Amino acid sequence: MPTVVIGLSHHTSPVEVRERFAFAEAKIPDVLQQLRSNKAISEAVILSTCNRVELYVATDEADHAAFAVLRHFLTESCAYREPLNGKIYTLGEPDSIEHLFRVACGLDSMVLGETEILGQLKKAYDLALQHKHTGNELNRAFQKAFNVAKKIRTETKIQRGSVSVGSVAVELAERIFGTLKGRHIMVIGAGDTSEKTARALLSRGAHSIIVSNRSYERAEALARELDGRAIHFDEWAKEFESIDIVISSTAAPHYILDRTRLAPIIKLRRNRPLLLVDIAVPRDIEPAVARLKNIYLYDIDDLKAIADECLKQRQREVVHCEAIIKETAKDLLAANRARGMSGGWGFDVRMTRTTPAPS
Repeated sequence: MPTVVIGLSHHTSPVEVRERFAFAEAKIPDVLQQLRSNKAISEAVILSTCNRVELYVATDEADHAAFAVLRHFLTESCAYREPLNGKIYTLGEPDSIEHLFRVACGLDSMVLGETEILGQLKKAYDLALQHKHTGNELNRAFQKAFNVAKKIRTETKIQRGSVSVGSVAVELAERIFGTLKGRHIMVIGAGDTSEKTARALLSRGAHSIIVSNRSYERAEALARELDGRAIHFDEWAKEFESIDIVISSTAAPHYILDRTRLAPIIKLRRNRPLLLVDIAVPRDIEPAVARLKNIYLYDIDDLKAIADECLKQRQREVVHCEAIIKETAKDLLAANRARGMSGGWGFDVRMTRTTPAPS
């Protein structure tokens, strides 16, 4: 019984299309039941994230017939009436299995090698499993996908290093401070990148955050979102004695922090390190500040250079990962064929076909 895939992702469709096809988690069990009420569909898993919506299906139908059923179901379920024009892709074996493995390993993600998708895939599979919409084919395929993801994580460098400004800032901060627990952050300027960077730091244990912005109302709004405290723009220097990390991203045409202004403050810090992350263009912080004792200054080019090098390292690992995926998919499909010919399956998770509720 072959496994096929139909879906759309950030590779093929913009967000305004993907959001039309997205399934709320609470509705997925009912959608799966509706999908499997079609006799062509024996097993099914729905993966719906911000970057992709995919149906993984086991079917006895020929690929072209299964794809017609799934395309109709997907467009009707989401009431999508506009031309698709290549926005949806369909995959039969072995491509469907290899695609599942790539998704699990983060090779098909917007951020190459990211691990969040693996958790999302496990959750999607568990939801289908709990409602008895999976059987021998998908149980075996998904369990093997999780095994491949673990193998690639341990045997390759595809997930090594940070590849975004926020994650690089976190990595640098942890190198300097060891741990972010109890560290105090200041955000100067309330732009989108500085907000994401602050959130990344907070997610790793940073203790508190102060927001300073020329518009005090905007500072208050961001401080509320980050569960922090807002201060007026001309008061930020007063807080430097207790701050550990500064993220600066204003639209000022000149330096807002220079060596002359910072030097007296540094003496009050008693040799405690201070990380300055300048993501403004033009820069907010004078480069000469980096020559002060216990000051660590990184601008946007520094962060991007680190992220780009990490991304290059990940890209070099893709060939190794693809080889593992192809070999594992080949072994899985061969084992499936052997079991099919012998009539034995022996998988320990059983599937019960569901039928639609009486109307």
